[in-house]
Order: sequence, then C-alpha cells, then structure tokens
Amino acid sequence: MNSTYEGLAERFKRQNLSDDKGRTEKRLKKIDEYSASITCPLCKGKRFSEAALSSKISGYNIYDLVSMQVDQLVETLAAFPKNPIVNNIIARVQSLINIGLDYVALSRETGTLSGGESQRVKMVKYLSSSLTDLLYIFDEPSIGLHARDVHRLNSLLTELRDKGNTVIVVEHDPDVIKIADYIIDMGPKAGSDGGKVVFSGSYEALHQSDTLTGRFLEQQTPINLSPKKPVEFYESSASSLHNLKNVSLRVSKGIFTVVTGVAGSGKSTLVGVFAKEFPAAVSIDQNPIGANVRSNTATFTGAMDRIRQLFATENNVAPGLFSYNSEGACETCKGIGTVEINLSFMDNLSVTCTECEGKRYKKEVLNYNYRGINIVDVMNMTIFEAVEFFDDKDIHGKLQEVVDVGLAYMTLGQPLSTLSGGECQRLKLAKELRKKSGIYILDEPTTGLHMSDVQVIIGILRRMVERGNTVLVIEHNFDVIKSADWVIDLGPDGGGKGGEILFEGPPEKLVQHDKSITGQFLSR
Repeated sequence: MNSTYEGLAERFKRQNLSDDKGRTEKRLKKIDEYSASITCPLCKGKRFSEAALSSKISGYNIYDLVSMQVDQLVETLAAFPKNPIVNNIIARVQSLINIGLDYVALSRETGTLSGGESQRVKMVKYLSSSLTDLLYIFDEPSIGLHARDVHRLNSLLTELRDKGNTVIVVEHDPDVIKIADYIIDMGPKAGSDGGKVVFSGSYEALHQSDTLTGRFLEQQTPINLSPKKPVEFYESSASSLHNLKNVSLRVSKGIFTVVTGVAGSGKSTLVGVFAKEFPAAVSIDQNPIGANVRSNTATFTGAMDRIRQLFATENNVAPGLFSYNSEGACETCKGIGTVEINLSFMDNLSVTCTECEGKRYKKEVLNYNYRGINIVDVMNMTIFEAVEFFDDKDIHGKLQEVVDVGLAYMTLGQPLSTLSGGECQRLKLAKELRKKSGIYILDEPTTGLHMSDVQVIIGILRRMVERGNTVLVIEHNFDVIKSADWVIDLGPDGGGKGGEILFEGPPEKLVQHDKSITGQFLSR
C-alpha cells in the first residue's frame, strides 16, 4: 500500500495556526498549551512589509506615524507639505484629541479599547460626515470619562446637533443632562416600579420637579472631613508597564481608597499590577455573571436550594421536581421556556414554548403549592416581595443582601444574562457583604448607575470597610471621591503624559492641589 502523510507538525499547523480560519479567542485558547507567540523576526512586530517601511515622507515611514500618540502625530503632520489629504487627516486626528483620546495611537487595536473609548471613536467618525438630518442615539457616552473629558464630550454632542441632526442620549451624568435642550425622566423607580415618563421638559424645570432625578440634582455630597487615617500599607513593586513612570501603589489597610485621574493616566494598569502581587484580593467587576438563561438571581444567591427544599417538604416530593434544570423541566423546551424553529435559509426563530407557555416547568409541578402559591409564582416575585413572603432565616438573609445593594426590584427568576454591567457588579457585591476577605478591588462601580444608586454603592463600600476590609476603587465619580478616606490621583494627563502619582492623601487636601486636574474640577 502506498500512502502520503503530511506529518503531525504540519497537520497541527494547518488545522490550528493557519490564518484563514481567523485567530478567534476560542482557537487561541485551544492552542495556547501547545504553542508560543513571538515577535515576527522580519518586521519586528511592525506588521508592515519592507517595501512599505522603506517609503518615507519627511523622514517618517507609515509605522512611525501610526504608532505615535495622536497629539504627537498632529504636531508632526503640521510640518508636512500642506495638501487636502494632510489637512483631512489633521482634522480627523484633532477630533480624537478634542474628545479626550489624545493618548491613543492610530495603530491601537479596536479590541483593546474600552466601551467608552469605542463610543467616542465612533462619534469622531460621524462628526466628519457631511450628512445632516440624521438621528443619533448614544447609550451613556460618558462612561469611563473624567469630568474634564465629559465637557469635551458635551462639545461634540452639541456640534452634532448644530450640524442639523437629532441627538438622543441615555445618560446619568448631571453634566451631560445639564446641556440637553429637552429632558425625559423615566421612573418613578426601577423594575416593575418604573417604565413611566415622570417628567419631560427643561433642565431648570427638572430641578423643580419631585422626581428622584430632580431631587438628587439638588443634593450635594459633602467631602469626608473625618476620614480614617492610614496606619499600615500594602505596597506593590515599582512598575513601568505601559505609561507608568516607575511608580508603586500603596494601599492603606482597613480603609476606603479611591484611585482617580484623567482617562489614560494609568489607573487600571497600576491597580492591575497591585492585584497580581496580592492574589488574595477579590476583584469585583461588571463582567456578566452567567452567559445563559438557566442561571438566575435565586440560584446565584443560593436561596433557590432552600426554596426547593421548602416546596419538597411541604408536598412530600423530591426537591429536583422544582428545578427547571432537572426533573421539573418541561420536556418540550427542556426548561428554557422557548423553542427554536429552523427556518432553513433564515436565522432560527425563537418562540414561546406552547407546552409550558414559557413557565419552564412541567404542568404537574404547578399543582404543588407552598403557602398557597406554586414555584412559578415564586420565581416571578421581586426580591423585595420574596423577603416579605418567606420567613425562613436562610432565604431571608441571602435575599436581604440583594435588597441592601439596591436590587430589590429584580425577580427571583430573572436570567443573569439579562442583567446590566452595574447590576452584575452589585449582585457580586451582595455575596461579599457578610464576608471578610481582606482586599476588595472595584473598577468604576458607579458605571451605569443613577445618582441615587451611587449613594447606595457608597454606603455598601463603607460597610465593607467597617467590617475590617480594605476597599480599593478606581473611580471618576466625585461623590465617591469625596466619600473616600484616602485618594490617589494619577496624571498629570493621559498616555505618555501620565503614569505619575500626583497626590496621595485625604480628599479634602486634593482640592488644594494645583497640578491635579481632578483636584481642580473637585474644587468647583
């Protein structure tokens, strides 16, 4: 028998390393155990061919230009011979600077941009468009922005409007709300208590209204004038990673510390270095908790196990009968509540299961009651209603923690995949409230939160400190900064102009620091 075999190594490279399939995260994770990535020896990581790199204008090749920070790029291009192409590039790049992205390079991969940075890049793209009479919708464009950059953002929003466009912004930041021509306030509260237009009109009229937003616009959080004094510190090694200038992070034990500074000043990098050196630290981020519809609030908190036991004991049946992931699941939809219809040449269509009518349980399960209601009725309860309904100490304790973080409006059966980033973070916080784990790290916990919810978060963080924990928060929100015991401010600006620690001390002293942009805006 004659046979040709390509060889094990060649086959592995063809199936896993060839670029024709795309370097997806799943593929990279699969081959990570068997391969290593190195800088390309030919282009030295510049990604351009020798022919491209040998072509120059005024002594610069294309890599030299795209790898510069955009503020440096504008200065360099200003010395180029003027023509329409150069002028257009300068105008585009200047728009990036105006929106607060002067620290990025044109070669930076879009996948490394934060949500707020991505949104601002899109805004710059549309600003250069000559089209008018368009409708633009922005969902919280101020996310991740320092107060200085929010004012830059406002200029872009008004510029879009002045070009003859309609601009709709979903926002919580008072500085963005302030510049609106017309404001629509939803409420009166969240979840089932919301969904109504409670106010529409001008900013001045909103101040006079009795809505939750109107009331909080009138309030001012005072600066913490009696902060806890630091005694001992956790200290990381000095680092020059990315734009850091050989600095180390000192975090005082047992107090509430906030790391702040303009966007791109190195906050996340510095805290990331600290987190690696103190692996016992618990990082609570806004990443999704569950990627599928089977996980819900009740299962995440641990209350669901006890609820099943109560139903099982009351009806003398197995606890698994009250789980739509087990014996109690509807046999048609397998406990999902929906079924997919294959439409061949079109995308699959998801429809409500006709057998269980979206309730996810077998029909016979609904015949078993606990205190007059069935398991579906319980799953449709809000957290607040469930706390009132159950007198079981275990259930009550776990659900009360969710109420304490301001999520009482969520239902027990709400899939975790439907939660916002802020809701995910607060739900994670709820599980940590009664623990003492040493160090907690939170990255912008106020993202996506109403002003009233920010006060809830501040109260939670303070309670965590009172239990003896060390709390470290990266934040731009001035209410959080003013409530801290200790503030660390990075700057003086973003990118290459940042990476230095400008200030360490109580928030009251930050106001007096002339070189700190955060201190300047805080004093206002």
